[in-house]
Amino acid sequence: QLPARAVFDLPGPVACAFLPDGRHTRLLAGQAHARNKEVMLHLPMQASSHGSAMPGELRLDMSRQVFMDTLRKNVEAIPYLSGINNHRGSLLTRHPGHMAWLMEFIRGRGSLFFVDSRTTAATVAQQLAGEFGIPNIERKVFLDNERDSQAIAAQFGQLLAIARREGTALGIGHPYPETLDLLRHELVRLGEYN
Repeated sequence: QLPARAVFDLPGPVACAFLPDGRHTRLLAGQAHARNKEVMLHLPMQASSHGSAMPGELRLDMSRQVFMDTLRKNVEAIPYLSGINNHRGSLLTRHPGHMAWLMEFIRGRGSLFFVDSRTTAATVAQQLAGEFGIPNIERKVFLDNERDSQAIAAQFGQLLAIARREGTALGIGHPYPETLDLLRHELVRLGEYN
């Protein structure tokens, strides 16, 4: 719980994404909401690499009914939900049929947005979100694929460069101490980068 609380203390536009089966997910989502952080479902999706399924994972071999039931349980596990992004999903996000099911479900929930984590260049998730009229954005930078302070700083610099060029940019990171240290220092300085 301590890394999560450190995330809640970060200044500025930080959203908190939770896996649906975490032991403290409901409690932490409530705390994030109380600290004015956006709460998201970090939705497990099948990856290209063959491995055992995670709890709540959406998979290619699911029937539409099982897919929708699993998705509904995942969404109901997270209070104060405002959006969804994919966890893994390098296999599932390339399949338009399954992404259409996802977007149909999201559209039926009203005001949720979708973030395509872009775990594969072949993703069609954001395209389908647009086709279904769902507010959406894609991840531009993974901050901490390499868990090293200098590498994270370089990734943050890349995120800023994209934001300057395109007007906005979204980065995804984990509550690692190295990532939190950088964000603690840099988020208060965002106004200086305009």
